[in-house]
This record gives sequence, C-alpha cells and structure tokens, in this order.
Amino acid sequence: MKYSKPKSKSILSLDIGTKRIGLAYCDSLFITVNILPALRREKNKNEFKTIKSHIKKLNLTGFIVGLPLDDKGRMTSQAFDCKTYGEYLFNELKLPFSFVNEHSSTWESENRFGVKKDKSGLIDSLSAKVILEQWIQEGPELKELMGNKQI
Repeated sequence: MKYSKPKSKSILSLDIGTKRIGLAYCDSLFITVNILPALRREKNKNEFKTIKSHIKKLNLTGFIVGLPLDDKGRMTSQAFDCKTYGEYLFNELKLPFSFVNEHSSTWESENRFGVKKDKSGLIDSLSAKVILEQWIQEGPELKELMGNKQI
C-alpha cells in the first residue's frame, strides 16, 4: 500500500490594525510559532512587498487574517477593514487563507506576554502569534482560490 505525504502548511498570521500589521508564522508541523517585526500600514499598501518577501523567504503556503469580532461574534468596523485587506492579499498572493475570530487577542497578548502600552509593534506581532496558535488549535481549513479546494 502506498501512502501519500501530507501537504505542508507553513502559515503566516496577520493582525491588521489601523497603524500596524503584526506578523507571525509557524513551521509546517505546527510545532513552533514565531513572530516577525510588525509593519507600518501605509495608504499605498507598500507593506505588501515585505509581506510577499516573508512568504517567499520562509516558504509559507497560506495565511490567516484575524477578524476582531465583538463579544457576540458580530463584525465590527475594524473587522470589515481586516476582511477587505485579507481579500486584497488573497487576490494578490493567490494563496489559501482563512479568517479567524481574534476577539480579545491584544488583551490576551498583553496579559500572557506582559507587554503593555507598546508602540513598537511588538504587541501586534504577539497578537498575530496568539491568533495563529488559536487557528492551529481550532483546526479550520484554508480556502484555495481555485475551485474552493481545502488544504
């Protein structure tokens, strides 16, 4: 009997804010989650070049975007902005992706990692780490552009 090798899933996580985008990624076995420096969000989406560079350099195969839903699971104004940005990335990158409810991820990051009143972007990337860890635990699949296949 011949077994097929599982498809590798190294994922980039984005915590999209109005000023910065926190970044984290995991290895293909979901053993480690590491943070990357947060990016300043620019009107011309210039940060996209850096995101694309990270994806290529780290051989990432998909991405997730945190949606800051309210405590009842409804879309907030920031969630709509994150959704729009995530869809933009999806159309540009042509990579599988998923949205993740990131309600209270910043609060969790502040308490878990002891980072408060941060202006450097560290808290944003730590929040991206929390979002990715949540996604790994929940196990949702990523949607692919072509034919809505799952990986």
